Amino acid sequence: MPIRDLSLCRSLLFLPASNPRAIGKARTLPADMIILDLEDAVREEDKDMARDLAIQAAKEGFGDRLAAIRINAVGSPHHGADMLAARRSQVPYVILPKAETAKDIHDTKVVCERPVIAMVETPVAVLGAGELAAVCAGLIAGTNDLSAELGIPADAGRAGLVLSLQRILLAARAAGIPAFDGVYNRLTDDAGLAEQAREGRCYGFDGKSVIHPSQIDTVNRIFSPSEAELAAAAALIEAASGGAQRHDGRMIEEMHVTQARRLIARARQ
Repeated sequence: MPIRDLSLCRSLLFLPASNPRAIGKARTLPADMIILDLEDAVREEDKDMARDLAIQAAKEGFGDRLAAIRINAVGSPHHGADMLAARRSQVPYVILPKAETAKDIHDTKVVCERPVIAMVETPVAVLGAGELAAVCAGLIAGTNDLSAELGIPADAGRAGLVLSLQRILLAARAAGIPAFDGVYNRLTDDAGLAEQAREGRCYGFDGKSVIHPSQIDTVNRIFSPSEAELAAAAALIEAASGGAQRHDGRMIEEMHVTQARRLIARARQ
């Protein structure tokens, strides 16, 4: 089934827009969103070429998957040209890295004529996440840049990011928009990826950004309701009779019924 709703995306694959081979391969991959990157993944001398390739790739499409272009940040010498390229393209979303103010998002949205997904990558952005969420289509936790900004060692894990991740998620839920966890850098550590993806889902994130095709299946699996979860949700709905009651050794009420129905609906979609 085609992905039409951003909140249903489990895996968001970043790939360099300057790499035609990666773009072609992406059309065969099960990522829910393909992000054509004009920012960090593209060398300075390849920026112009990457814009042209991104426009052409978006025109050809990615089948039933959503697509987006990540432009360079506000203040970058490439920001203006990237926005014009995004406006010329056929992608439904633009991703703005290092967004820090509502004005950053508003101006980008006006020029690109697209809804903007904001990347929260700085302490200023974390503290103002509610302001950002109020004017954008979704939030992505930019955990690499944020860790660097906070001075967290590369091998220190995510303990120092917990508050930031929770603020990002709270801001998104208050605004009624989806939120996506950051990338996992170790490309050959499937167990570590799975552990971090499960952690992100437990926080409440809708999905997770990925940087390599080998990460997609794990992220899709973990951010999809399992058969056991679906069976438990169906049993809860069947047992509910209104008001608070005991079910399967715990107390349930209408809130839990609504949550179970939402889980089943997500799986169907």
